[in-house]
Amino acid sequence: MNLITVFQRFPDHEACIEHLERVRWHHTPKCPLCESERVARKADGFRVGRWNCHSCKSSFNVLSGTIFEKTKIDLQKWFLAISIIINAKKGVSSCQLARDLDLNQKTAWYIGMRIRRAMATQGQLLSGIVEVDEAYLGGKPRKHNKRDHDAPGSPRGRGTDRLPVVGAVERGGNVVAEPSLRVDGFTLDRFISRYVDKDALLMTDEYPGYNRASKRMSHAVVAHRKQYVDGLIHTNTIESFWALVKRALFGQYHHYSVKHALAYVVEACFKYNIRKQTAGTFEGFLAGAVAA
Repeated sequence: MNLITVFQRFPDHEACIEHLERVRWHHTPKCPLCESERVARKADGFRVGRWNCHSCKSSFNVLSGTIFEKTKIDLQKWFLAISIIINAKKGVSSCQLARDLDLNQKTAWYIGMRIRRAMATQGQLLSGIVEVDEAYLGGKPRKHNKRDHDAPGSPRGRGTDRLPVVGAVERGGNVVAEPSLRVDGFTLDRFISRYVDKDALLMTDEYPGYNRASKRMSHAVVAHRKQYVDGLIHTNTIESFWALVKRALFGQYHHYSVKHALAYVVEACFKYNIRKQTAGTFEGFLAGAVAA
């Protein structure tokens, strides 16, 4: 959904509240604390959308328990921020978001991080042909025009202090990725067990850390020292995803800490997984963000 449509459909805070009530409760409001449907709208003219629960005697609104809870920012700005972040393929910085929404940088960062964390979803296990690989984030981009960029001692990946991220992508399907402090065989095997179907065909590079997975599932290896593609055997799909993650880091965010890295990786996964959707991404995100 573009910004013009957001302005037209949600001209004020009240319109946003009404829409969220419809998305979350489907015309049957219930208390988020006790799940009771014995509720009634509160007669407060200055607090829009407040409800009373006759079972637990609590007061609540549709924002309770969601990413919007206790916000002091107008919901229209939240909706605009969601639209901006979803539509920005390679991300948007908090400074840019602050300029676009007339907020200070810290508030824009807070809104952006809440939106990114709400993008985390647990879908079905990846199946079919699944490529698994690691990326190492941080440092300076490689200088591809230098002949000695692969010289011994040059900081590239394993063995450096860059942040490791492990990812898996189903060819023609979804991707899942998460930061990992280690990339040993046990850690990689646990990641594969959590996200990849045991009947899938696993594609990796020649890193020995993937050998544990080959004991319980089909495993094909491409030796990057010799070639990058051997028929159907390659990891080009996951490499393309890493290119998007790194371009967002270098071009927009420039740096993010280990503490918050998961949120930015989740954002990249979410955008990759909705890449084929032409409509409904905004509504789908809101439905997940206010799900009880």
